[in-house]
Amino acid sequence: MAEAFDAVEIIEAKRDGRLLTDAQIDWVIDAYTRGVVADEQMSALAMAVFWRGLERPELARWTAAMIASGERMDFSGLSRPAVDKHSSGGVGDKITLPLAPLVAACGVIVPQLSGRGLGHTGGTLDKLEAIPGWRAAIGKAEMAAQLEEVGAVICQAGSGLAPADRKLYALRDTTGTVASIPLIASSIMSKKIAEGAGALILDVKCGSGAFMADLAQARLLAQTMVDLGTDAGVHTVALVTDMDTPLGLTAGNALEVREAVEVLAGGGPPDVTGLTLILARAMLDAAAAVVEKAGHRGLGFAAGSAEAARWADSIRCLDPADRLRDGRAMDSWRRLIAAQGGDPDADLPWAQATETLTAEADGVLARLDAKQVGVAAWRLGAGRARQGDPVQAGAGVVCHAKPGDVIRRGQPLLTLHTDTPDRFGRAKAALAGAWTIAATAPPPRPVVLEQIGGHA
Repeated sequence: MAEAFDAVEIIEAKRDGRLLTDAQIDWVIDAYTRGVVADEQMSALAMAVFWRGLERPELARWTAAMIASGERMDFSGLSRPAVDKHSSGGVGDKITLPLAPLVAACGVIVPQLSGRGLGHTGGTLDKLEAIPGWRAAIGKAEMAAQLEEVGAVICQAGSGLAPADRKLYALRDTTGTVASIPLIASSIMSKKIAEGAGALILDVKCGSGAFMADLAQARLLAQTMVDLGTDAGVHTVALVTDMDTPLGLTAGNALEVREAVEVLAGGGPPDVTGLTLILARAMLDAAAAVVEKAGHRGLGFAAGSAEAARWADSIRCLDPADRLRDGRAMDSWRRLIAAQGGDPDADLPWAQATETLTAEADGVLARLDAKQVGVAAWRLGAGRARQGDPVQAGAGVVCHAKPGDVIRRGQPLLTLHTDTPDRFGRAKAALAGAWTIAATAPPPRPVVLEQIGGHA
């Protein structure tokens, strides 16, 4: 059967700055998934998009076409509404670990399909695989049962979700087209919309340790993703959050799991606990907004009904901090880990070797660079250079101080953890100039820089 279009004419249209039609977009994404459009042709189109961009209607259709290349999940039949969360990734970003069980303990379902780390940013699945027995791969029926029983799942996405994106993502990585906001946004949102939750909270990191170091670019990415979610009928809110400094005091898989458990126990570093609670409140508010507007089949509430409004009000009145204090979030965590084969009481691995770096002067820690700490953790074995590389569960960096803390000469600043001591040299090289000790404290920087979408 003859193809409806020719790839070259679509490449030339975008190269010359013309708008692509819905039919052109549908065909080129489908044809690339089928192998009719060759990699070199899609590379040329990706580069044309990199330079010319996609207008909002084009981008919405591009994203919809990537979703249509695979299956869509549907959580509308569950007994409670489902809210998803996505982070653009950063150093020490273990927020998903305490957040998913916390929100589940508040009565909202969290289907968290997560990924693995690449480069200096860690992956949620790598962290959880530090727990003996825990498994990332679960089937759709098992996932649905766990969501109903436990209220949360953290697992890897199946191969059926947006296969066009998986193909295009690998191509972008080798053709210099990763840093395109339309392609980044459509990649993230095609998978998130296909996951089927009625609401989505986006945590867009901004700073030295994030993919978007510039606030204006982070804001643009956040707005683009909120627009895509809104156009697809998903209640979408984005928080732009700080990633100049590592989040919490640890970067590394088992190290971060320990810190997440501290948060669930009612402690943990203030920035990790604070952001966890902010995102939890945003997820609860999103669930309330969706039920209030659209009702919920599982709850038996019609759109705009008094019952839906009362349920929404009750969810908005919940304080997630109470679920940390009363132990219900920890109970939810233990059920989540056990349901996926993990032992919540098992000892987590420690690295075989450590080396501590100390302060060279008295003063105040004025700066601790997130990216340099992340690269050091990666070089120690906590991350991978290529997909499929092994990681060390115990490797990483422990921070003994945060910006604003008073420092004494000789005081420990960072402890490096690895199973392979010959990695210490390259890790320390990555940390050259990573911190500044000054006479006065820097001005405080809020964790949340901006909110886009939802209630201001």
